[in-house]
Amino acid sequence: MKKLIVLLGPTGVGKTDLSIRLAQRFNASIVSADSRQIYQGIEIGTAAPTPEQLAQVPHYFIGTHTLEQCYSAGQYELDALQVIDKLFEQSDYAVLTGGSMMYIDAVCNGMDDIPTVSDSVRKQVQDIYQTQGLAVLQSMLKELDPVHYQKVDLCNYRRVMHAVEVCLEIGKPYSTLLTHSKKERPFQILKIGLNRPRPELYERINLRVEQMIADGLEAEAQKVYPYRDNNSLNTVGFKEWFDYWDGKTESKQRVIELIKQNSRHYAKRQLTWFNRDTDITWFHPEDEAGIVSFIGDAVSR
Repeated sequence: MKKLIVLLGPTGVGKTDLSIRLAQRFNASIVSADSRQIYQGIEIGTAAPTPEQLAQVPHYFIGTHTLEQCYSAGQYELDALQVIDKLFEQSDYAVLTGGSMMYIDAVCNGMDDIPTVSDSVRKQVQDIYQTQGLAVLQSMLKELDPVHYQKVDLCNYRRVMHAVEVCLEIGKPYSTLLTHSKKERPFQILKIGLNRPRPELYERINLRVEQMIADGLEAEAQKVYPYRDNNSLNTVGFKEWFDYWDGKTESKQRVIELIKQNSRHYAKRQLTWFNRDTDITWFHPEDEAGIVSFIGDAVSR
């Protein structure tokens, strides 16, 4: 049976370099599961693979979409599976790597069929949030979908907004689309989680942010500032700069501090999500021999 090596973990842990070495070892291509690296023009802020790294192994879903394009985890499931099927015609292995939890789940478990929200509906809901606040959206969700209202984290404005968007888009409750049934895949999935001791991980994140600043993150963010309301830019590393230019943050030094802080918080949320998955086998990123041995043992089973 074909093997999909899923290399996952928090931001800054060291997935990119290891994924390339594993892909080379197993004659595989890399399918990115990063919901922001798919966009063009934000390579520094998303820590996208460099041209030199991209040249070492074939990569998919890196810089394939413009910032104006809406792209969902459901669409990614369809597109990624199509690519993976083609890759398995050439090799017994493929590597899926990234830290976007929904994208990884989409490929491994399948997504409920949630429609892509139109730009007009997305803008309508964003305008409500910006002008009237989260409480109004919470009230809308309670009326539109009382079942989901009881389950969703009402303090997570993104989830509340998304649920309202879908309700308005399809004209019925969002909860009617949620089956949570796992889909069978015609290949074996090997989930390898990468983690480091918390102080080590956080130090790497801080250093990476400093490198991004040195590489020109501010100029990159300035260039895409006109597109700041697009969902593609609702991400750490850009929101902080946008707030600075909108007069919400007092200094550039504070922007850098916030990017580091929010990146660390994001890493913590990623680990919380991944730790719920008992199918993941965890390794330190430098334990490459252990990871290769784990893959070999899985193949022999």
